[in-house]
Amino acid sequence: MNPDTAAIAREPQRVLIFDTTLRDGEQSPGATMSHVEKLEIAELLDEMGVDIIEAGFPIASEGDFAAVSEIAQRSKNATICGLARANLKDIDRCWEAVKHAGSPRIHTFIGTSPLHRAIPNLTKEEMADRIHETVTHARNLCDNVQWSPMDATRTEWDYLRHTVEIAIKAGATTINIPDTVGYTAPVESADLIRRLIAEVEGGEDVIFATHCHNDLGMATANSLAAVEGGARQIECTINGLGERAGNTALEEVVMAMKVRGDIIPYSTQIDTKRIMHISRRVATVSGFPVQYNKAIVGKNAFAHESGIHQDGMLKNAETFEIMRPEDVGLSQTSLVMGKHSGRAALRSKLKEMGHDVEGNQLQDIFVRFKALADRKKEVYDEDIEALVQAQGAAEDALELKFLRVICGTEAPQSADLTLTIDGVDRQVTAQGDGPVDATFNAIKALVDHTATLQLYQVHAVTEGTDAQATVTVRLEEAGRIVSGQSADTDTVVASARAYIAALNRLLVKRRTSPEGADTRAVSYKDTV
Repeated sequence: MNPDTAAIAREPQRVLIFDTTLRDGEQSPGATMSHVEKLEIAELLDEMGVDIIEAGFPIASEGDFAAVSEIAQRSKNATICGLARANLKDIDRCWEAVKHAGSPRIHTFIGTSPLHRAIPNLTKEEMADRIHETVTHARNLCDNVQWSPMDATRTEWDYLRHTVEIAIKAGATTINIPDTVGYTAPVESADLIRRLIAEVEGGEDVIFATHCHNDLGMATANSLAAVEGGARQIECTINGLGERAGNTALEEVVMAMKVRGDIIPYSTQIDTKRIMHISRRVATVSGFPVQYNKAIVGKNAFAHESGIHQDGMLKNAETFEIMRPEDVGLSQTSLVMGKHSGRAALRSKLKEMGHDVEGNQLQDIFVRFKALADRKKEVYDEDIEALVQAQGAAEDALELKFLRVICGTEAPQSADLTLTIDGVDRQVTAQGDGPVDATFNAIKALVDHTATLQLYQVHAVTEGTDAQATVTVRLEEAGRIVSGQSADTDTVVASARAYIAALNRLLVKRRTSPEGADTRAVSYKDTV
C-alpha cells in the first residue's frame, strides 16, 4: 500500500493509523522485545489492518536494524517505516532497512523548540539548512518521507511554520506534529493543526499527523482533537505503551472513531475483533501488564458490580455499555473451560482467542491445561492465554525438575532445587533474602552466567487465592538482553521457570549474537 498523500489529505473521512509500538513503545524502560517477539507483533499489526508500522530505529543497534529489515520483507499490507535522526548516516541506514518493503517509508526528525535547538547548539538558520539537506536526501532515496519537528507544541509559531514549509519543499509527504512531552491540551491540538493547514505553503498537499504523549493524561483526547482540526494520521501504540506515561493508545482512538463516527472521521480497515488478542500479547512480551481499569482492553472495561448497573445490563446491555465485548474480541463469558473439557474444546477455545495450534504444541498446552484445571476451581481465558505464552521449547538446555522452598518469619530462607541441564539432573540448596531470592541463588549456583537481573515483575492473571501468577524476568549479560515469562498458581515456581526461560534464551544468544548486540548504540532521548 502506497497511499496518494494529496488525495488522503483532501479526503475528510480518511484517517491513517500509524502504530509505533515497536519503536516508541519499546522505549518504555524495561520493555525491550526480542527479535522473534518484534516479528510476531509486526505480523499481528499487519493482519489487523494498521496502515503504517514504525518498526524501529535502524541505526540504534544491529538488532534493531535486523528486526526492521525482516519486518519490511515480511509485511503483506502495511507501509513499513523506520526512524532516523537528521543526519545522512541515520537516513542511509534507515533506507537499507526498509527498502525491501512493498511500501517503505523514512521518518526523520529534529527538535525545533528552543530547548531542543540548544542540544545540537544550532542556530535557527543552521537547523533550517539541516532540515532541507536531510529531507531532500531521504526523498532522493524514498518517495514516502515523513518529517517531524520534535517538541512542536513548544516551538515558536513562526519558526514551526518556517521549518514545516522547508520540509514540504524538500519533499516530505507527511508532516508529523509531536506533542513530545505531553504538554498541550485538546483545544490547542486542534487549533495548531488547523492553523498549519491554513497557513503553511503546500500544506494542502501533504498529510498532517499527530503524535501525542500522555504526561497529563490527554494523549487520546489530543489526538482526536487534532483529527477534528484536519490531521489525517494518528500515531499510537498498543496499550498506550511508550516513553514516561506512554502514548495515545491505538485501541482507544480506533474504538472512539468507531463508536463516535458521527463526529470523528473513521475509514480505517482495522479488524477491531483482534484488539484484545494483540493487547494481551504486547502486555506479555513487553512485561507491562494492562491496568484493570484501562479503557477498552482493561479487565474491568466490561465488568459491572453496582446493583443498579447490573440490573440495567440484564434488561438492556446498551444501558451501561457503548460497545459490545465482542467488538474488541472478548467472549461474552470467560468461564467456559474446566477439568472435564477435552482437547477439541481447548482447540476451539484457543482458535477463538486467536491461537491456531495443532500437533505437539496443542498437546503440550492441553497437558498443562489439565494440570491447571485440577488445581483451580475455575479456568478463565486469561489462564489459558498465560499457558500459551509460557509454553517452553522442547530443546531447552535447562529444565526445572524439583523445587522446595522454606520461608517465613524465621531467617534464613532456603531453596532446594533440581535442574535438568542437558539431560543431566543436578541438585543444590541455597539461601537468600526470601524464597524467590533463594531460588534465583540456587539457579545461579548451577548455571554459569554473569547476567544481571534488570526486571522482575509479578501480576495475577485472574482473581482468588488460586490465581495464576505471571512472572516476567529480564536479564542482561555482556550487552545481550533476554526475557522469560511463566505462569503458575505458585508464584515461586513461576519465578523459577521465568528465570530459567530467560537463561535458555541467553544460552542461545551466546551462540547466535555478538556481545553488545542488544545494547542501544545511540540515545533514544532525542526521539519524538
